[in-house]
Amino acid sequence: MAITLTPVALERVQRFVEQTPGTLGLRFGVTRTGCSGWGHVADLARDQREGDTVFEFQGVRIYVDADSLVLVDGTEIDFAKQGLSETFLFNNPNAAAECGCGESFTTTADAA
Repeated sequence: MAITLTPVALERVQRFVEQTPGTLGLRFGVTRTGCSGWGHVADLARDQREGDTVFEFQGVRIYVDADSLVLVDGTEIDFAKQGLSETFLFNNPNAAAECGCGESFTTTADAA
């Protein structure tokens, strides 16, 4: 089990954590959304919650809730600037298909 960060994402998360007092690391998971069912969620972690799995990647702690873990295990998180926008990108091996706009995804478990 692992969640990894590209060097660009690692630098961005480290900067967010350093600039935000009380932050423990990155909270990463999924939520029901969009036309395909699941959307990735990344935010700053301010607490460790019951059932969280905590990954450590090159000094950054990544907190994943129990319900999301099976859907995000193995994900590589990247960060990119696209025009004037900046965004995290997710290379999730559990995503079987994405909706047309790329905002949500399905898994092989959803099809079963």
